Amino acid sequence: MVGAGPAGLMAADVIAAAGLRVTLAEAMPSPGRKFLMAGKSGLNITKAESTNDFLAAYAPCPSVLEAALCRFGPAEVMAWSRDLGQEVFTGTSGRVFPVAMKASPLLRAWLLRLGAAGVTLRTRWRWRGFDGTSSLFATPDGAVRLKPAITVLAMGGASWSRLGSDGAWAGAFDGQVAPFRPANMGLSVEWSARMTPHLGLPVKTVALIAGPQRERGEFVISTRGIEGGGVYAISRAVRDGAPLTIDLMPDLDLPALRARLQRSGPAVSVTNRLRRAGLDPVKAALVQEWGRPLPPDLAPLLKALPVRHDGPRPMDEAISTAGGLRWESLDGFALRDHPGCYAAGEMLDWEAPTGGYLITGCLATGRAAALQALADR
Repeated sequence: MVGAGPAGLMAADVIAAAGLRVTLAEAMPSPGRKFLMAGKSGLNITKAESTNDFLAAYAPCPSVLEAALCRFGPAEVMAWSRDLGQEVFTGTSGRVFPVAMKASPLLRAWLLRLGAAGVTLRTRWRWRGFDGTSSLFATPDGAVRLKPAITVLAMGGASWSRLGSDGAWAGAFDGQVAPFRPANMGLSVEWSARMTPHLGLPVKTVALIAGPQRERGEFVISTRGIEGGGVYAISRAVRDGAPLTIDLMPDLDLPALRARLQRSGPAVSVTNRLRRAGLDPVKAALVQEWGRPLPPDLAPLLKALPVRHDGPRPMDEAISTAGGLRWESLDGFALRDHPGCYAAGEMLDWEAPTGGYLITGCLATGRAAALQALADR
Protein backbone atom coordinates (compact mmCIF):
# COMPACT_ATOMS: atom_id res chain seq x y z
CA MET A 1 0.00 0.00 0.00
CA VAL A 2 1.43 3.39 -0.97
CA GLY A 3 0.12 6.32 1.04
CA ALA A 4 -1.03 6.26 4.68
CA GLY A 5 -4.06 8.52 4.39
CA PRO A 6 -7.64 7.26 4.81
CA ALA A 7 -7.70 5.43 1.45
CA GLY A 8 -4.36 3.68 1.94
CA LEU A 9 -5.09 2.80 5.55
CA MET A 10 -8.46 1.33 4.58
CA ALA A 11 -6.90 -0.72 1.77
CA ALA A 12 -4.26 -2.02 4.18
CA ASP A 13 -6.97 -2.88 6.72
CA VAL A 14 -9.02 -4.88 4.21
CA ILE A 15 -6.09 -6.77 2.71
CA ALA A 16 -4.47 -7.55 6.07
CA ALA A 17 -7.83 -8.86 7.33
CA ALA A 18 -7.74 -11.32 4.39
CA GLY A 19 -4.53 -12.79 5.82
CA LEU A 20 -1.97 -11.24 3.46
CA ARG A 21 1.25 -9.62 4.62
CA VAL A 22 1.07 -5.88 4.04
CA THR A 23 3.70 -3.18 3.82
CA LEU A 24 2.35 0.36 4.08
CA ALA A 25 4.73 2.90 2.53
CA GLU A 26 4.33 6.56 3.51
CA ALA A 27 6.42 9.42 2.12
CA MET A 28 6.07 11.60 5.22
CA PRO A 29 7.65 11.00 8.65
CA SER A 30 4.30 9.89 10.10
CA PRO A 31 0.97 8.58 8.76
CA GLY A 32 -2.33 10.37 8.33
CA ARG A 33 -1.05 13.95 8.37
CA LYS A 34 -3.82 15.44 6.23
CA PHE A 35 -6.36 13.32 8.13
CA LEU A 36 -5.13 14.83 11.40
CA MET A 37 -5.23 18.34 9.97
CA ALA A 38 -8.81 17.80 8.81
CA GLY A 39 -9.74 16.98 12.40
CA LYS A 40 -8.28 20.09 14.00
CA SER A 41 -11.64 21.86 14.03
CA GLY A 42 -13.68 18.67 14.40
CA LEU A 43 -13.34 15.53 12.28
CA ASN A 44 -16.38 15.38 10.00
CA ILE A 45 -16.27 11.76 8.82
CA THR A 46 -19.51 11.55 6.83
CA LYS A 47 -22.98 13.03 6.27
CA ALA A 48 -26.14 11.30 7.48
CA GLU A 49 -28.69 11.77 4.69
CA SER A 50 -30.59 9.83 2.06
CA THR A 51 -28.62 7.83 -0.49
CA ASN A 52 -29.80 10.04 -3.35
CA ASP A 53 -28.81 13.25 -1.57
CA PHE A 54 -25.48 11.75 -0.55
CA LEU A 55 -24.58 10.61 -4.08
CA ALA A 56 -25.68 13.96 -5.52
CA ALA A 57 -22.77 15.59 -3.69
CA TYR A 58 -20.36 13.68 -5.97
CA ALA A 59 -22.09 14.57 -9.23
CA PRO A 60 -21.18 13.79 -11.89
CA CYS A 61 -20.52 10.47 -10.15
CA PRO A 62 -18.87 7.68 -12.20
CA SER A 63 -20.65 4.33 -11.85
CA VAL A 64 -17.57 2.74 -10.25
CA LEU A 65 -17.43 5.41 -7.56
CA GLU A 66 -21.20 5.24 -7.03
CA ALA A 67 -21.02 1.50 -6.45
CA ALA A 68 -18.20 1.94 -3.91
CA LEU A 69 -20.17 4.62 -2.05
CA CYS A 70 -23.32 2.51 -1.99
CA ARG A 71 -21.37 -0.35 -0.42
CA PHE A 72 -19.57 1.86 2.09
CA GLY A 73 -21.63 4.96 2.75
CA PRO A 74 -22.58 6.95 5.84
CA ALA A 75 -23.99 4.03 7.85
CA GLU A 76 -20.90 1.91 7.20
CA VAL A 77 -18.53 4.78 8.05
CA MET A 78 -20.29 5.28 11.39
CA ALA A 79 -20.10 1.54 12.11
CA TRP A 80 -16.39 1.54 11.19
CA SER A 81 -15.69 4.36 13.64
CA ARG A 82 -17.59 2.59 16.43
CA ASP A 83 -15.70 -0.61 15.66
CA LEU A 84 -12.50 1.30 16.38
CA GLY A 85 -13.90 2.36 19.75
CA GLN A 86 -14.86 5.87 18.63
CA GLU A 87 -18.54 6.61 19.18
CA VAL A 88 -20.10 9.17 16.84
CA PHE A 89 -22.84 11.77 16.94
CA THR A 90 -24.82 13.54 14.24
CA GLY A 91 -25.12 17.33 14.29
CA THR A 92 -28.22 19.29 13.34
CA SER A 93 -26.91 19.67 9.78
CA GLY A 94 -26.50 15.91 9.39
CA ARG A 95 -22.74 16.04 9.66
CA VAL A 96 -21.26 13.13 11.61
CA PHE A 97 -18.36 13.50 14.06
CA PRO A 98 -16.58 11.23 16.53
CA VAL A 99 -17.59 12.14 20.07
CA ALA A 100 -13.92 12.93 20.73
CA MET A 101 -14.13 15.37 17.75
CA LYS A 102 -10.41 15.04 16.98
CA ALA A 103 -8.86 12.68 14.44
CA SER A 104 -5.99 11.54 16.65
CA PRO A 105 -7.90 8.98 18.83
CA LEU A 106 -9.40 7.39 15.73
CA LEU A 107 -6.06 7.26 13.93
CA ARG A 108 -4.29 5.78 16.96
CA ALA A 109 -6.90 3.03 17.29
CA TRP A 110 -6.70 2.31 13.57
CA LEU A 111 -2.90 2.06 13.56
CA LEU A 112 -3.01 -0.26 16.58
CA ARG A 113 -5.43 -2.54 14.74
CA LEU A 114 -3.24 -2.53 11.64
CA GLY A 115 -0.16 -3.30 13.72
CA ALA A 116 -1.94 -6.19 15.42
CA ALA A 117 -2.85 -7.53 11.95
CA GLY A 118 0.84 -7.56 11.00
CA VAL A 119 0.91 -4.46 8.78
CA THR A 120 4.43 -3.03 8.50
CA LEU A 121 4.53 0.76 8.31
CA ARG A 122 7.49 2.29 6.47
CA THR A 123 7.76 6.06 6.77
CA ARG A 124 9.87 8.33 4.57
CA TRP A 125 9.39 5.87 1.73
CA ARG A 126 8.60 7.93 -1.36
CA TRP A 127 7.19 6.19 -4.43
CA ARG A 128 9.26 7.02 -7.52
CA GLY A 129 7.29 5.21 -10.18
CA PHE A 130 7.34 1.89 -12.03
CA ASP A 131 10.22 -0.12 -13.39
CA GLY A 132 8.49 -2.79 -15.41
CA THR A 133 6.29 -4.68 -12.95
CA SER A 134 8.16 -3.33 -9.91
CA SER A 135 7.64 -0.16 -7.87
CA LEU A 136 10.62 2.00 -6.97
CA PHE A 137 10.97 3.82 -3.65
CA ALA A 138 13.43 6.37 -2.30
CA THR A 139 13.99 5.53 1.37
CA PRO A 140 16.36 6.70 4.14
CA ASP A 141 18.39 3.56 3.43
CA GLY A 142 18.61 4.10 -0.30
CA ALA A 143 16.61 2.97 -3.31
CA VAL A 144 14.24 0.02 -2.83
CA ARG A 145 12.54 -2.03 -5.53
CA LEU A 146 9.43 -4.05 -4.64
CA LYS A 147 7.39 -6.48 -6.72
CA PRO A 148 4.38 -7.39 -4.57
CA ALA A 149 1.39 -9.46 -5.63
CA ILE A 150 -0.86 -6.44 -5.01
CA THR A 151 -0.09 -2.72 -5.07
CA VAL A 152 -2.66 -0.11 -4.05
CA LEU A 153 -1.65 3.47 -4.77
CA ALA A 154 -3.31 6.07 -2.55
CA MET A 155 -1.00 9.09 -2.69
CA GLY A 156 -3.61 11.83 -2.59
CA GLY A 157 -4.24 14.76 -4.89
CA ALA A 158 -2.21 17.92 -5.38
CA SER A 159 -3.03 20.12 -2.40
CA TRP A 160 -1.36 20.57 0.98
CA SER A 161 2.07 19.43 -0.19
CA ARG A 162 3.50 20.08 3.27
CA LEU A 163 1.31 17.22 4.47
CA GLY A 164 2.32 14.87 1.68
CA SER A 165 -0.19 15.47 -1.14
CA ASP A 166 1.82 17.13 -3.88
CA GLY A 167 0.62 15.30 -7.00
CA ALA A 168 4.21 14.46 -7.98
CA TRP A 169 3.13 10.91 -8.80
CA ALA A 170 1.25 12.17 -11.89
CA GLY A 171 4.47 12.17 -13.92
CA ALA A 172 4.42 8.37 -13.94
CA PHE A 173 1.08 8.29 -15.77
CA ASP A 174 1.62 10.19 -18.99
CA GLY A 175 -1.69 11.06 -20.65
CA GLN A 176 -3.77 9.28 -18.01
CA VAL A 177 -4.22 12.14 -15.54
CA ALA A 178 -6.91 14.82 -15.79
CA PRO A 179 -5.34 18.20 -14.92
CA PHE A 180 -5.49 19.11 -11.25
CA ARG A 181 -7.67 22.03 -10.19
CA PRO A 182 -8.29 23.45 -6.72
CA ALA A 183 -11.45 22.31 -4.94
CA ASN A 184 -13.00 23.42 -1.66
CA MET A 185 -10.79 26.48 -1.70
CA GLY A 186 -10.94 30.12 -0.68
CA LEU A 187 -11.10 33.06 -3.06
CA SER A 188 -8.44 35.75 -3.41
CA VAL A 189 -9.44 39.33 -2.60
CA GLU A 190 -7.21 42.39 -2.47
CA TRP A 191 -8.79 44.35 0.38
CA SER A 192 -8.75 48.09 0.77
CA ALA A 193 -7.51 49.67 4.00
CA ARG A 194 -11.08 50.00 5.28
CA MET A 195 -11.24 46.22 5.77
CA THR A 196 -8.19 46.02 8.04
CA PRO A 197 -10.21 46.10 11.32
CA HIS A 198 -12.32 43.18 10.08
CA LEU A 199 -9.59 40.76 9.00
CA GLY A 200 -9.97 37.40 10.70
CA LEU A 201 -13.64 37.95 11.56
CA PRO A 202 -16.52 35.67 10.53
CA VAL A 203 -19.42 36.71 8.34
CA LYS A 204 -22.45 34.82 9.65
CA THR A 205 -26.01 34.17 8.52
CA VAL A 206 -25.62 34.78 4.81
CA ALA A 207 -26.44 32.96 1.60
CA LEU A 208 -23.85 32.67 -1.15
CA ILE A 209 -25.18 32.48 -4.70
CA ALA A 210 -23.11 31.17 -7.62
CA GLY A 211 -25.16 30.73 -10.77
CA PRO A 212 -28.16 28.53 -9.85
CA GLN A 213 -26.51 27.34 -6.62
CA ARG A 214 -27.52 28.98 -3.34
CA GLU A 215 -25.92 27.94 -0.04
CA ARG A 216 -26.66 29.18 3.47
CA GLY A 217 -23.54 29.37 5.60
CA GLU A 218 -20.78 31.58 6.86
CA PHE A 219 -17.22 32.45 5.93
CA VAL A 220 -14.16 34.25 7.27
CA ILE A 221 -12.47 37.40 6.04
CA SER A 222 -8.78 36.55 5.86
CA THR A 223 -5.83 38.73 4.92
CA ARG A 224 -5.79 37.01 1.53
CA GLY A 225 -9.51 36.84 0.75
CA ILE A 226 -12.52 34.85 1.91
CA GLU A 227 -12.57 31.25 3.07
CA GLY A 228 -14.60 28.85 5.18
CA GLY A 229 -17.51 26.48 4.78
CA GLY A 230 -19.87 28.82 2.95
CA VAL A 231 -17.24 29.70 0.37
CA TYR A 232 -16.10 26.10 -0.05
CA ALA A 233 -19.67 25.03 -0.78
CA ILE A 234 -19.90 27.25 -3.87
CA SER A 235 -16.20 27.22 -4.83
CA ARG A 236 -16.62 24.65 -7.60
CA ALA A 237 -19.21 26.76 -9.42
CA VAL A 238 -17.12 29.91 -9.00
CA ARG A 239 -13.97 28.14 -10.18
CA ASP A 240 -15.87 27.06 -13.28
CA GLY A 241 -16.93 30.62 -14.08
CA ALA A 242 -20.15 31.40 -12.19
CA PRO A 243 -20.45 34.96 -10.80
CA LEU A 244 -20.71 35.17 -7.02
CA THR A 245 -23.09 37.30 -4.99
CA ILE A 246 -24.01 37.31 -1.30
CA ASP A 247 -27.41 37.72 0.26
CA LEU A 248 -26.51 39.52 3.48
CA MET A 249 -30.07 39.29 4.85
CA PRO A 250 -31.32 35.84 3.78
CA ASP A 251 -34.16 35.76 6.32
CA LEU A 252 -35.86 38.83 4.81
CA ASP A 253 -37.38 39.09 1.35
CA LEU A 254 -36.75 42.16 -0.78
CA PRO A 255 -39.95 44.11 0.15
CA ALA A 256 -39.44 43.48 3.88
CA LEU A 257 -35.81 44.59 3.70
CA ARG A 258 -36.72 47.68 1.69
CA ALA A 259 -39.37 48.60 4.26
CA ARG A 260 -36.88 48.21 7.08
CA LEU A 261 -34.35 50.45 5.34
CA GLN A 262 -36.99 53.11 4.66
CA ARG A 263 -37.66 53.54 8.36
CA SER A 264 -34.56 55.71 8.46
CA GLY A 265 -35.00 59.18 7.02
CA PRO A 266 -32.91 60.52 4.11
CA ALA A 267 -30.72 62.51 6.49
CA VAL A 268 -29.45 59.34 8.20
CA SER A 269 -25.99 58.24 7.08
CA VAL A 270 -25.52 55.02 5.11
CA THR A 271 -23.60 53.50 8.02
CA ASN A 272 -26.49 54.13 10.41
CA ARG A 273 -29.07 52.96 7.86
CA LEU A 274 -27.24 49.65 7.51
CA ARG A 275 -26.89 49.29 11.26
CA ARG A 276 -30.56 50.01 11.88
CA ALA A 277 -31.48 47.52 9.16
CA GLY A 278 -29.70 44.81 11.14
CA LEU A 279 -26.29 44.54 9.50
CA ASP A 280 -23.36 44.04 11.85
CA PRO A 281 -20.15 46.04 11.28
CA VAL A 282 -18.52 43.28 9.20
CA LYS A 283 -21.41 43.03 6.76
CA ALA A 284 -21.67 46.83 6.58
CA ALA A 285 -17.96 46.99 5.72
CA LEU A 286 -18.45 44.49 2.88
CA VAL A 287 -21.23 46.66 1.47
CA GLN A 288 -18.88 49.64 1.45
CA GLU A 289 -16.08 47.49 -0.02
CA TRP A 290 -17.98 45.81 -2.84
CA GLY A 291 -21.10 47.91 -3.34
CA ARG A 292 -19.73 51.31 -4.30
CA PRO A 293 -21.01 53.45 -5.82
CA LEU A 294 -23.92 52.81 -3.45
CA PRO A 295 -27.35 53.08 -5.10
CA PRO A 296 -30.21 55.08 -3.53
CA ASP A 297 -32.16 51.84 -3.05
CA LEU A 298 -29.87 49.65 -0.97
CA ALA A 299 -32.21 46.66 -0.62
CA PRO A 300 -31.37 44.90 -3.93
CA LEU A 301 -27.67 45.39 -3.22
CA LEU A 302 -27.95 43.77 0.22
CA LYS A 303 -29.81 40.82 -1.30
CA ALA A 304 -27.20 40.32 -4.06
CA LEU A 305 -23.90 41.95 -3.12
CA PRO A 306 -21.40 41.21 -5.92
CA VAL A 307 -18.16 39.66 -4.66
CA ARG A 308 -15.13 41.23 -6.33
CA HIS A 309 -12.50 38.52 -6.18
CA ASP A 310 -9.40 37.49 -8.11
CA GLY A 311 -10.24 33.82 -8.46
CA PRO A 312 -9.34 30.76 -6.38
CA ARG A 313 -6.54 30.76 -3.87
CA PRO A 314 -3.47 28.71 -4.98
CA MET A 315 -4.07 25.00 -5.38
CA ASP A 316 -1.67 24.08 -2.58
CA GLU A 317 -3.96 25.93 -0.14
CA ALA A 318 -7.07 24.07 -1.29
CA ILE A 319 -8.63 21.44 0.94
CA SER A 320 -8.76 19.06 -2.01
CA THR A 321 -8.31 18.93 -5.77
CA ALA A 322 -10.31 17.95 -8.80
CA GLY A 323 -8.54 15.91 -11.45
CA GLY A 324 -6.38 12.82 -11.14
CA LEU A 325 -6.27 9.40 -12.76
CA ARG A 326 -8.94 9.26 -15.44
CA TRP A 327 -11.56 6.55 -14.95
CA GLU A 328 -11.14 5.41 -18.55
CA SER A 329 -7.54 4.43 -17.75
CA LEU A 330 -8.86 1.99 -15.13
CA ASP A 331 -10.86 -1.24 -15.03
CA GLY A 332 -12.79 -0.50 -11.90
CA PHE A 333 -9.91 0.55 -9.64
CA ALA A 334 -7.25 -1.50 -11.49
CA LEU A 335 -4.63 0.22 -13.66
CA ARG A 336 -4.92 -1.21 -17.17
CA ASP A 337 -1.23 -0.75 -17.91
CA HIS A 338 0.03 -2.29 -14.65
CA PRO A 339 -1.45 -5.68 -13.71
CA GLY A 340 -1.83 -6.14 -9.97
CA CYS A 341 -1.83 -2.38 -9.34
CA TYR A 342 -4.86 -0.41 -8.14
CA ALA A 343 -5.59 3.20 -7.24
CA ALA A 344 -7.82 4.81 -4.63
CA GLY A 345 -8.65 8.03 -2.83
CA GLU A 346 -7.91 11.51 -4.14
CA MET A 347 -5.58 10.11 -6.80
CA LEU A 348 -8.73 9.38 -8.77
CA ASP A 349 -10.60 11.96 -10.84
CA TRP A 350 -13.56 12.76 -8.60
CA GLU A 351 -14.64 15.81 -6.65
CA ALA A 352 -16.83 16.26 -3.60
CA PRO A 353 -17.59 19.11 -1.21
CA THR A 354 -16.51 19.24 2.39
CA GLY A 355 -18.99 18.02 4.97
CA GLY A 356 -17.86 14.40 5.35
CA TYR A 357 -18.03 13.54 1.66
CA LEU A 358 -14.27 13.69 1.07
CA ILE A 359 -13.34 11.32 3.88
CA THR A 360 -16.16 8.91 3.05
CA GLY A 361 -15.08 8.88 -0.60
CA CYS A 362 -11.49 8.05 0.35
CA LEU A 363 -12.56 5.28 2.73
CA ALA A 364 -15.00 3.82 0.21
CA THR A 365 -12.55 3.79 -2.70
CA GLY A 366 -9.72 2.39 -0.55
CA ARG A 367 -11.99 -0.45 0.51
CA ALA A 368 -13.29 -1.06 -3.02
CA ALA A 369 -9.80 -1.13 -4.54
CA ALA A 370 -8.64 -3.63 -1.93
CA LEU A 371 -11.65 -5.88 -2.44
CA GLN A 372 -11.16 -5.83 -6.21
CA ALA A 373 -7.48 -6.66 -5.74
CA LEU A 374 -8.34 -9.66 -3.56
CA ALA A 375 -10.98 -10.85 -6.04
CA ASP A 376 -8.51 -10.58 -8.95
CA ARG A 377 -5.87 -12.79 -7.31
